[in-house]
Amino acid sequence: MTSRDQGQEIIDVVSDIVSDGGSDGRGKESAQQQTATEPATQWRAVITLALATLIVASELTMSAFGLPLIAQELGVSSQATAWVLLAYSLPLAAMAISAGRWVDRADIRWVFMLSLVGVGVTSVLTAVSPNFPMLLLSRLLQGLASALYLAVYFPTVTATVHVSERGRAMSYIAMIMMVGSIAMAPLGGYVATHLGWREVFLVKFPFLALVLWMGYYTIPGLTQNADGSRITWLQRLPFPDYSMLRETLLIGGCVVSALLALEQFENRPLLGAGLLVIATLFGWVWSRQSSARGVRSLLGRAEFGLPVLSLMLLASTMGLMVFSLPFFIADVMQRSPEVLGVAMMAFVITASTVSPLAGNISDRYGPQWISVFGAVVMLAGVVSMLSVTANAGVWALSWRMAWIGLGMSLFNAPNMAAILHAAPAGQTGTAGGISTVARTFGNAVGPAVAAVAWSLGGGGLAGFRAGVIVLAALTLCGVIALLLSGRKSSA
Repeated sequence: MTSRDQGQEIIDVVSDIVSDGGSDGRGKESAQQQTATEPATQWRAVITLALATLIVASELTMSAFGLPLIAQELGVSSQATAWVLLAYSLPLAAMAISAGRWVDRADIRWVFMLSLVGVGVTSVLTAVSPNFPMLLLSRLLQGLASALYLAVYFPTVTATVHVSERGRAMSYIAMIMMVGSIAMAPLGGYVATHLGWREVFLVKFPFLALVLWMGYYTIPGLTQNADGSRITWLQRLPFPDYSMLRETLLIGGCVVSALLALEQFENRPLLGAGLLVIATLFGWVWSRQSSARGVRSLLGRAEFGLPVLSLMLLASTMGLMVFSLPFFIADVMQRSPEVLGVAMMAFVITASTVSPLAGNISDRYGPQWISVFGAVVMLAGVVSMLSVTANAGVWALSWRMAWIGLGMSLFNAPNMAAILHAAPAGQTGTAGGISTVARTFGNAVGPAVAAVAWSLGGGGLAGFRAGVIVLAALTLCGVIALLLSGRKSSA
């Protein structure tokens, strides 16, 4: 038996636990119904994707623990350290679509390997950065490597998961990622406190090596051409063309200008308006490119474009968690950040517990109306925040956050399965890039509009409620988009 076969056998043991456990026999039944054109779900690949997604997602949460130490050692202000997070997240939106188009022409196994090797190399560059500009450059490159991984996510799911089990697979990925984040957060705090901020970027290396090993054995790759000839490396990883760079710069300029506009509207409305015009100009120029035709075609399909719009709108609820609640707890409740930690724990535990159930229900009854129900539950949870008072306790916040987590878990995996199902064959990478841009933009817009609402409301309880109303309105628009998508699909 070769070392590759031995590795495969070890991973199969773990995948059997996931594929058989909690399935109530449906996994075996669906396997009997699968055809030659729809291969059986490879659960070991799903496990690999879940762990890889955890690594990419933790780059934001883990690095946050090192920000105070970075400010102290490199001599920058605490406000400036926010760019350590932005330098990583902005490339996720800027490069996602062009990377997705490239992945549609590449070998997904080697794109997967390349992206995670890139995350590892840039993590080393980040850890050894001698000054703040080099640190930001390293984080920018790290974000580009992560964008490449997110682009290969949808194609890998398509290649390894039967269409009847995609909701379940995506829910397992979400569950493992959320449960893992609970463990990664205290690890980041411990490493930053006892070892330093540089080690925060290196502590994942044993885990990263494990995922790379698993990916080599589990992610399918190209074997030969249709005529039986060998696949060349240029076919596995085609050389990016100029249009990819141009598209990245245009989309990046649009996203950065739009986010800066939202940030400036509060104190400098004229500057904010000017930046919004620049963002519109970048977007218009990009839309005129030939490379944008496929994206426009996809977004023009109601069964694809409306769920993507809903994803962006519901992602804006991040503003409640990263802006409205922290300021409400500190300024109105006069409590410590530990209160927010408990409330967020209620959100994560509920979401990770319900996520597998949501995936199974989605596969059995269809993702469309399950995601609508989840969005409605999420909307109700956000609206419930309006009844929170200055005297509220930990329990009052925790059950509301659990409610929102319930809605998020019921919405997320089914909606992603619906988006993937609506993506035409050969465009799943592009579809993944579009969904990444939508989620990233929503996550950035939410805190920005919550901050503006807080200021216009005069801060305090009134400012908090103003933010909740705005975020609830965005969530309601997301629900309407899903309902319209359901009507279009039925028609």
